[in-house]
Amino acid sequence: MKRIEYSRLVQRKLLKLKTELTGKYGEQKSKEILTAMTDRVEMLGQHEKSGICISRMYDIDTDYWYLFTNHNYFIYRIEAEKVIIVQMFNEREDYMMKLFGISGRTQESIDYWGD
Repeated sequence: MKRIEYSRLVQRKLLKLKTELTGKYGEQKSKEILTAMTDRVEMLGQHEKSGICISRMYDIDTDYWYLFTNHNYFIYRIEAEKVIIVQMFNEREDYMMKLFGISGRTQESIDYWGD
C-alpha cells in the first residue's frame, strides 16, 4: 500500500474548505463531508489508478491523474512509494485551464455555472 501525501497547497485548501463548511453547516456536518472526501482520497493508497488519467482523457503529455469526490477534483501523481495530491479544485473551477492553459469546460457547463 502506498502512502498518501498532500501538498502544502492542498492542505491549506482543505483547511479553508473546513472553515467554509463549518460556517455554513456546522462543525459536525463539516467533519462528515471532509472525512468522506479524505477517505475517498486515502483509497488511492491501495488503488492509485482508480482516478482518471488526464493524459488519456485530454490527449496531453502529463503524468497527472484526478479523482472527483464531493464536488472537488483532487489532482495527483503516482510515484513508486506514494501518491502525491498536488492540487485541489472545486467543480466550478476550470482546472484544465489553471493547470495546462486549455479549457476543459463545455458550453453546457459555462451556461450552467456562468463565466
